[in-house]
Amino acid sequence: MTRGEGACLICGQPIQYFEKAQEMECVICHQKFMSHASCEEGHYVCDECHASKGVEIILQGCLNSTSRNPVLMMQELMENPYIYMHGPEHHILVGAALLTAYHNSGGEIEIEKALEEMKSRGSEYPGGSCGLWGCCGAAVSTGMFMSIITKATPLTGKSWRLSNQMTSRALKAIADLGGPRCCKRNSFTAAKEAAEFVKENFQIEMELPEKIECEFSSENQQCLKAHCPYFKVGRSL
Repeated sequence: MTRGEGACLICGQPIQYFEKAQEMECVICHQKFMSHASCEEGHYVCDECHASKGVEIILQGCLNSTSRNPVLMMQELMENPYIYMHGPEHHILVGAALLTAYHNSGGEIEIEKALEEMKSRGSEYPGGSCGLWGCCGAAVSTGMFMSIITKATPLTGKSWRLSNQMTSRALKAIADLGGPRCCKRNSFTAAKEAAEFVKENFQIEMELPEKIECEFSSENQQCLKAHCPYFKVGRSL
């Protein structure tokens, strides 16, 4: 499985979505799942098979990074062929890059344990939830990040509030840009909001690019092009 234009990892055809979940067999691991999506040729790849190789790359890349810039870190990792244009690996990528940049900016966390926890939590959040649940996984990943650094649980006070505020802030910024979904656009937006939120609440300043430019628009069949704030000027419309 390598990345290319189109959404299906098997044949490259577009993904189609169903209003009601159907039982499907993953063409890679052959386990059966209830899913709202397959490609137009009927291929279905489960979230774990879709993300597994990419998640390994994300964790290793973050552990080796000295960057304080979560957006640049994500952009570098996104160049890897196993970080697909869209997919549940972004639910881990956003939080992992934020944890790493936070740590490298002076945040006091055990980075290896924090990244493993991010992997565990992010892996539980299903692909396609942006449309099916009305809550993008990139935004939820910022809430997971905040929960990890503040040690939030359902029974805590301030940390619980901060974690939910973080998710809601990222989600609003993502929603304001409109659909259809783009995992790259949503990830950049969520990370930018999180870095600003951390500065405001913890006085820890991560770095952000002066201008975020996306290099992946040619891979996104639903790209908003000039209507996306990260669309690179000069690319063909």
